[in-house]
Amino acid sequence: MPFFEYSGFDVKGRKVSGKIDGSGRKTVAKRLTQQGVFISHLDELAAPSAGLFKSQYFKRKVSSAELAIATRQLGTLLSAGIALDEALLTIGEQTDQAILSHTFMEIREKIIQGTSLHIAMEEHHRVFPNLFINMIQVGESSGTLDKVTHQLADFLDEQARIKSRIQAAIAYPLLMVLVGVGVLVFLFMFVVPKITLMLTELDRALPWPTYLLIAISEGIKDWWPGLFLVAVASFFLFMRYRKTPSGKHKIDGILLKIPIFGRLSLFIATAWFSRTLGTLLQSGVPLLKALDISQGLLKNVVLKKAIDGARRDVQEGGSLAKSLKESAVFPPMMAQMTAAGEKSGQLEPMLFRLADTYDHQTDLTITSLLSLLEPVLILLMGGVVGFVVLAILLPLFEASQGF
Repeated sequence: MPFFEYSGFDVKGRKVSGKIDGSGRKTVAKRLTQQGVFISHLDELAAPSAGLFKSQYFKRKVSSAELAIATRQLGTLLSAGIALDEALLTIGEQTDQAILSHTFMEIREKIIQGTSLHIAMEEHHRVFPNLFINMIQVGESSGTLDKVTHQLADFLDEQARIKSRIQAAIAYPLLMVLVGVGVLVFLFMFVVPKITLMLTELDRALPWPTYLLIAISEGIKDWWPGLFLVAVASFFLFMRYRKTPSGKHKIDGILLKIPIFGRLSLFIATAWFSRTLGTLLQSGVPLLKALDISQGLLKNVVLKKAIDGARRDVQEGGSLAKSLKESAVFPPMMAQMTAAGEKSGQLEPMLFRLADTYDHQTDLTITSLLSLLEPVLILLMGGVVGFVVLAILLPLFEASQGF
């Protein structure tokens, strides 16, 4: 169905504009007139090239924040009693995100043809994660789609907040490392060789720091293509090994044991899993299916294996808390609070409380990590620069003492 772009005035004389679909200009003009729009401009939009859109689609994904905004809008419109197809049309017209706009318009066409919302969304798995689609399915079957979309929006907002916090925490030390490495490479390749050439012309025995500096500088200058190729080859070999089941399991296990960083990774995964499971259970998803979905969203295979074992135990009639405790992978508090939730019949609120606790722990760990990383990086950079300065000044100082 073609889309049209229109502009005009409403019954109060205010300017209005937007996009609308229809079988032809006459049909669209009639619909707009019935809606109280006096058309001044109506143009049919060219259908987007499938190849072009596909390349744009795979170029970037829709962020959690963007999807949260659109989901909240959908919930608000549905709560106001607006029909689903009209709500999807409104979001498709109003959103500035091209992928979301196109996706919601396509979903609307499927809805008009009689397809259910969650099935229409399954065709756009790069936009809507498994958790999203399953919760929409529960909302449709229970008649609580407006409430479920609000829950999804809250969940996506929290997910976006955590990602933003982690990215902001990583950005500063990463920038410091990149700038520091860039400065050092420039010094060793272009500045130090000229200075060391002057020092060797002194025709005196050079101290060992100066010899070491000259060796490092000449090594980088002469061997940098080989060093670069070795680094690139090592990276690709590591990534290839990491894609193998045994490699990924071993590396993920090591990552969880790294001091500070491993604990941070575990806190983030625990909060993410708890909030996901709680959101699914609150929406009416059965526990086994909720565990299956939550497990699929975890990145660390060691943690995924522990959840898979818990799901099998629950399927056989066992306790989720007991299985989590026996896995000895997740923090002890997780098993304790899960057990309390199972006994009291308040598992969902307990999971949300657990997620909030580990979100707070994540923030504290990031703050302490940054406070530790900053002085360490400064000391390292200062030490390297100090070594370069010392290696240059020592022979000059000795030469001046000889006169």
